[in-house]
Amino acid sequence: MSRPKEQSEKEFEERVVEVNRVSRTVKGGKRMRFRALVVLGNHKGSVGMGIGKAGEVQAAIKKASADAKKHLIEVPIVNDTIPHETMYKYGSAKIFLKPAGGGTSVIAGGAVRAVIELAGIRNILSKIIGSSNNINNVSATLAALKEINERALNSKE
Repeated sequence: MSRPKEQSEKEFEERVVEVNRVSRTVKGGKRMRFRALVVLGNHKGSVGMGIGKAGEVQAAIKKASADAKKHLIEVPIVNDTIPHETMYKYGSAKIFLKPAGGGTSVIAGGAVRAVIELAGIRNILSKIIGSSNNINNVSATLAALKEINERALNSKE
């Protein structure tokens, strides 16, 4: 019975975008923990992000990966790119995504590149405006891709 679960876990690739050491001040001093940001995707249109905190780096990555599995979204892919351009604002991060012709490849910054590649998009142009925070940039990218998906579903109806 455990076979299908193992196969579904193997079809997803995870990429650790960042690991930060965070601290909380307590009575005896500072308590250090680690926060991990993980992007998970199957290169076929499913992608998600997760954040995990733990006392050790590996435990934080494991928690973030489990969180990413819970927050997967579907991305419409047409001819290895997105159907239309979009601009989305999330917090102080603004993300611009534009479809590109064949052979262009992925033109994107670090955090956005991870989301786009794991979603399975092969040709796209992107620009991050306003924020260097990886969590906001990944969230903005996912929200923009989700918005494209909702527009695509509305146009089919």
